[in-house]
Amino acid sequence: MVLFGTTKKIIIPTRAVHVGEMTIVFYLFMYSIMSIKSFFFLGTLAIMVSINACKPNQEDYSTKGDDPELYHKSVELLTEVIIHDIFKPPVASRIYVYANLAGYEALVPGYPMYQSLGGSLKGFTSPVAPDSDKKYCFPLASTRAFLKVARNLTFSTNFFDEYEKDFYKKYEQMGIPDEVIENSIAYGDSVAAHVMRYSAKDYYKQTRGVRFTVTNKPGTWVPTPPAYADACEPEWNKIRPFTMDSVTQFIPIRPPQWNTDKNSEFWKETREVYDIGTNLTEEQKRIAWFWDDNPFVMNVVGHVMFANKKMTPGGHWLAINETASKTTKASFEKSVEGYLLGSIALFDAFISCWDEKYRSNKIRPETVINSDIDPKWRPYLQTPPFPEYTSGHSTISAAAAEVLSFVHGDNVAFTDSTEFKHGHGVMSFKSFREAAEMAGISRVYGGIHYRSGCDEGLRCGINIGKNVLQVAKTRKENRLSKAQ
Repeated sequence: MVLFGTTKKIIIPTRAVHVGEMTIVFYLFMYSIMSIKSFFFLGTLAIMVSINACKPNQEDYSTKGDDPELYHKSVELLTEVIIHDIFKPPVASRIYVYANLAGYEALVPGYPMYQSLGGSLKGFTSPVAPDSDKKYCFPLASTRAFLKVARNLTFSTNFFDEYEKDFYKKYEQMGIPDEVIENSIAYGDSVAAHVMRYSAKDYYKQTRGVRFTVTNKPGTWVPTPPAYADACEPEWNKIRPFTMDSVTQFIPIRPPQWNTDKNSEFWKETREVYDIGTNLTEEQKRIAWFWDDNPFVMNVVGHVMFANKKMTPGGHWLAINETASKTTKASFEKSVEGYLLGSIALFDAFISCWDEKYRSNKIRPETVINSDIDPKWRPYLQTPPFPEYTSGHSTISAAAAEVLSFVHGDNVAFTDSTEFKHGHGVMSFKSFREAAEMAGISRVYGGIHYRSGCDEGLRCGINIGKNVLQVAKTRKENRLSKAQ
């Protein structure tokens, strides 16, 4: 018989033996049994050590503090500040993307499924890793980093003062030790500082104060009533994108050119806007108004002008991420992922779209219709102050819909009440893409875009969104997660 369990094999004789020989064999047999037991004990011990080593050191504290509602409320706060400070839609997208980048990067060390976007986003490097000898609540570090960047990029810091006064006490109430809270806040601040240094190099400061020169050439954009405001962000194509190779990577096809020929494509699409706007159904009005998202609507009463402040289109789509996260009961990390990828898609879409707007410099329907069809005609929505082609709403909505479909699923039905408090109603959708398509056509119903600008905006936005998912791979395995 041959027994194993040691480095040597022990052969037990099977022939008849004397008593003395039997004694020796017995001891050899017992030694073998003990060796086998030792082998299995050491093996089991090694496995246990290995398992414990694989357990994330921060699991308990991160689990205690991973209530996604805390991050949702922080994003809601930023949206309120953006509305209050009247940031233009492209600028608002910049604030959202850097704040959410900080929130995401501060989260990554505590969640092995996710990875830093350092080396993936243009010019971005990974933040310094947390101290392995310290304990952290990474959801707290994430929210702190978000709030820190949001505060730095906006004006009304008193909103944050009031919000944060009691915010961190919630983590104390969760049973997280003071030392862990302090470590987490310090790490969040470190990541926020890293992201702020990154933001300082995106050429934003160099684009401030630049005004657009109106040429008054036939078919080109001119300011529109009632405010006749200057063109919005004419230099936005100079801003560094996150995932695009260049601002022209997704350049749209050429639009129908201004033409007085009544049989031209340009005239046909102008006439379509006029006819639809003149005969709007109640449902078309509801759709147009629901997707208005004009952050600064001017009102004129006699000689008095006043404005209504509302949410930007980017803020609307990030609120849709919140709605979808709650609908699907998404985890903290998955919710933050949705905010980040949504913000990147919005940011790059605005850059791409604004590049085209000031390249084609296309005249708005309102100007053409007032000049050549009906001087008293007014669009249902107020025409925003920048060239027509392509539709910003269409572009950014399609881009956001692509990434949110990746994060939450292709056919997530949701009810959007984002702007109910601003009087814009409630609508339900079967998917993000259905919502994006409605956002696109809403601009034709509103009388502020030609159909070509909306259709091409949607097409470009889809490609931009897909590119974001190709470049900004948040998951180590870039696929839909079932983890909630």
